[in-house]
Amino acid sequence: MQEHTFTIAEELDGTRLDKALSSLLAPMSRSRVQGLILQECVTINGRGGKWGSSKVRQDMVVTITIPEPDNLEIIAEDIPLDIVFEDEHLAIVNKASDMVVHPASGNFNGTLVNALMFHFGDKLAGIGGVKRPGIVHRIDKDTSGLLVVAKNDQAHTGLTKLFKDHDIERIYTAYVWGSPAPLNGKIDAPVGRNKKDRKKMAVLSETDKTAKHAITHYQTTDRYRTIATKIECKLETGRTHQIRVHMTNHGNALIGDPTYGRMPNTARKMMSEKELEFFKTFNRQALHAKTLGFIHPVTGEKLHFEAPMPQELLDLDKLLNSFKL
Repeated sequence: MQEHTFTIAEELDGTRLDKALSSLLAPMSRSRVQGLILQECVTINGRGGKWGSSKVRQDMVVTITIPEPDNLEIIAEDIPLDIVFEDEHLAIVNKASDMVVHPASGNFNGTLVNALMFHFGDKLAGIGGVKRPGIVHRIDKDTSGLLVVAKNDQAHTGLTKLFKDHDIERIYTAYVWGSPAPLNGKIDAPVGRNKKDRKKMAVLSETDKTAKHAITHYQTTDRYRTIATKIECKLETGRTHQIRVHMTNHGNALIGDPTYGRMPNTARKMMSEKELEFFKTFNRQALHAKTLGFIHPVTGEKLHFEAPMPQELLDLDKLLNSFKL
């Protein structure tokens, strides 16, 4: 348990209590401070109370008590992880495909968070008052590649701001059906929940209030006749299923995508039975988060990471290259 006492300076006079305390306790988030106020962990001039949206005045003495972080009720599991980088504030993980990032309905075990809870052990500080790895962004279950995870509030707040300000470099390798036209381009199309199937996302009208601004830059890096294309996608925003939805809407669904993509008949007619058998057993979307770069939110160090392609995508690449012969 930690206790902090502040005498309100002139420059904070008239400021909301939660805003004043979050500035004094930086990098603790304002939402975390609001939670502590609701828990009546704050006294003003020695008096407790439900301070809500109260404003502070110069020379007030404000004390805030921060309880020890609760243990998250997630089972720590000894699951192998590919930790690319780790320090006391954050970690970079190269996630395998077929791994869900966070426990949810139907996937309470075997997730990345279960594995991180075991790996970090007692090294985790409280994030939002709970001992847990801070998932700042996610990649789909069947997408492999790089993910950054916060280990404390300071890193979590800083990373969240980097993502909000689009100051994170994220590049994905993708294999798509057909040939994008043009071969290099920018897709600026809002994304939101599919109106007919809530489990899916879709490109929506700009006038739809549920749609979120989404931009994907793509560049062709290899072509396999008219059957398929290898591209690199650079995210300017990070919406759910963004690359998968944008490329499908563009007419070039990802190879192996069980939700948005299927093999075009034109491609099917150009393949042998043996080649078609390969795609019957290729059970993931061909998407890999290969590059992650940002300025460390605590140390200021410039970080840049590259994740090698997993074997199943190397096998796909080998097969597609045979089409060029």
